[in-house]
Amino acid sequence: MKTVYFDSAATTQVRDEVIKDMQKVLAENYGNPSSTHAFGRASKTIIETARKNIAKVLHAQPQEIIFTSGGTEADNMILRCAVRDGNVSTIITSPIEHHAVLHTVEELRNEYNIVVEYVKLKDCGTPDYEDLERLLKANDERKLVSLMHVNNEIGNILDVQKVADLCQANNALFHSDTVQSIGHFSWNVEETPIDFMTAAAHKFHGPKGVGFAYIRKNSNFKPLIFGGSQERGYRAGTEPVHNIKGLETAFMMAYNNLEEERAYVQGLKDYFKATLKEAIPEVKYNGNCEDTTMSTYTLLNVCLPMSAEKALTLQFQLDLKGIACSKGSACQSGSGKGSHVLAQILSDEDLQKPSIRFSFSKFNTKEEIDYVIDVLKEFV
Repeated sequence: MKTVYFDSAATTQVRDEVIKDMQKVLAENYGNPSSTHAFGRASKTIIETARKNIAKVLHAQPQEIIFTSGGTEADNMILRCAVRDGNVSTIITSPIEHHAVLHTVEELRNEYNIVVEYVKLKDCGTPDYEDLERLLKANDERKLVSLMHVNNEIGNILDVQKVADLCQANNALFHSDTVQSIGHFSWNVEETPIDFMTAAAHKFHGPKGVGFAYIRKNSNFKPLIFGGSQERGYRAGTEPVHNIKGLETAFMMAYNNLEEERAYVQGLKDYFKATLKEAIPEVKYNGNCEDTTMSTYTLLNVCLPMSAEKALTLQFQLDLKGIACSKGSACQSGSGKGSHVLAQILSDEDLQKPSIRFSFSKFNTKEEIDYVIDVLKEFV
């Protein structure tokens, strides 16, 4: 059976070079990074070299990069520490954030009695920046804004510079879940006054189980996990050296090849979008997917014209044909619940139709797109 993978927003295929570097570390650099002998020092060097190289690309300081188990832990760390240690009493976010943010914010409200405000959304799902400014100016309470850079379901791109400037003008902290954009978009934290960012290696052809938090220096956060003094004291526990090496290799390759691979993947999305519209003229694109400047080049969220009854079997049929895609974020697709993102932006009529997220990478081809569209056309 032919198989095609169009679910890179959920997780990406690991690069061969990443696997090779990780295997080498597993075989040769098995010393504990906290040990003072040569084996330990060699492992520690791998970690600190990765930290330095990642920081250089982001125009950050090495001490501002804290390795974690992934984006969810990094989001939790930042939000919790901001409330516990940063005197934040109000968090402003949006109803279409990843649940790593939404559930954490709700838990913090229950634990610390903080105020949680949700910025209004425009019809396409973009935050209303005038409403954000209103919320920031509402009172003198210490605030943190948490808005993701690229939405993981519909691909909308946040105007990070605009939000950062608004936060700076109103003495608010700014956290952005950048899990879907790190490795796919350039960053310069010296020019954009962002305080906190998060990343997960498996979103840019690295291993699962490792990521990092960018925490601007002098944030005065205390440890979230207690034990040893690893990760500048922020996160105790023996570091997974092989995973950190895999993260570094994937990260550096993503940015060394950024322009070439971005142009290729953008071409795939454009081809998919045009060919699907020709095959199924009634198809709709959710969010800002039709606008190349307002939506990421890595994914396309489509609403297909069919009845709710027929829609129930669509994903099953796609799977039978060997097509991997997603009806929402991978974190939600097994829950039986509808997308909380689409519920905010689609009409009741369109919510009854199937919306599918197709996400692309350098490993995809136009031939695979042709196959998927033929299957979709036949089913619709």
